[in-house]
Amino acid sequence: MTHSLTATPYSSAIRILIGDDHPFMREGLTAVLDYQPDMTVVGQACNGYEAVELFCQHQPNVTLMDLRMPELSGVEAIATICAEFADARIIVLTTYDGDEDIYRGLRAGAKGYVLKDAEPDELLTAIRSVYRGQQYIPPAVGAKLAERMRSPELSDRELEVLRLMATGKSNLEISTTLAIAEGTVKFHVKNILSKLGVSDRTQAMIVALKRGIITL
Repeated sequence: MTHSLTATPYSSAIRILIGDDHPFMREGLTAVLDYQPDMTVVGQACNGYEAVELFCQHQPNVTLMDLRMPELSGVEAIATICAEFADARIIVLTTYDGDEDIYRGLRAGAKGYVLKDAEPDELLTAIRSVYRGQQYIPPAVGAKLAERMRSPELSDRELEVLRLMATGKSNLEISTTLAIAEGTVKFHVKNILSKLGVSDRTQAMIVALKRGIITL
């Protein structure tokens, strides 16, 4: 069953939930946001599960969500919340600006994307924009998203192979782990290199990490 969230009149405070696994980040954000006359922090979550739980409990107007959190990732938490609350207004607030991170966050249902090194004014603008039902995508983030949309997508199997490549496994070891022929692994590796636009495994790792396709 999909629930609906009703925005409160602008004269009353925008109720905000923060999801971040760093206590300093949560406390710092809370201090900045609570200082605004039109904002109030209603909850702080230190992992994805807690973020989902507190969202259901408080049904905030706007949620700030880090992408990489323990137990349940920010992307999974966003997807879980948006599946139940269709008009949830969630802003990804993260240090990660790889095009894959941006793509996953917005595909999961986020309405905005702000980097943690942004000026406080930018974050406040993003919160007010998303609260009013608008999207907030800074130009640099939009450019990376457009780049991601033009890039060929890796299949689930190619992602599995790429993650095993990242652990230093050879084609033979990957074939054993995935219970597929070594020739099939070579075929996947060739496809991965082609899709990432690189010529060897080392470059593939660098590009995949930079874009946020894999994490170590």
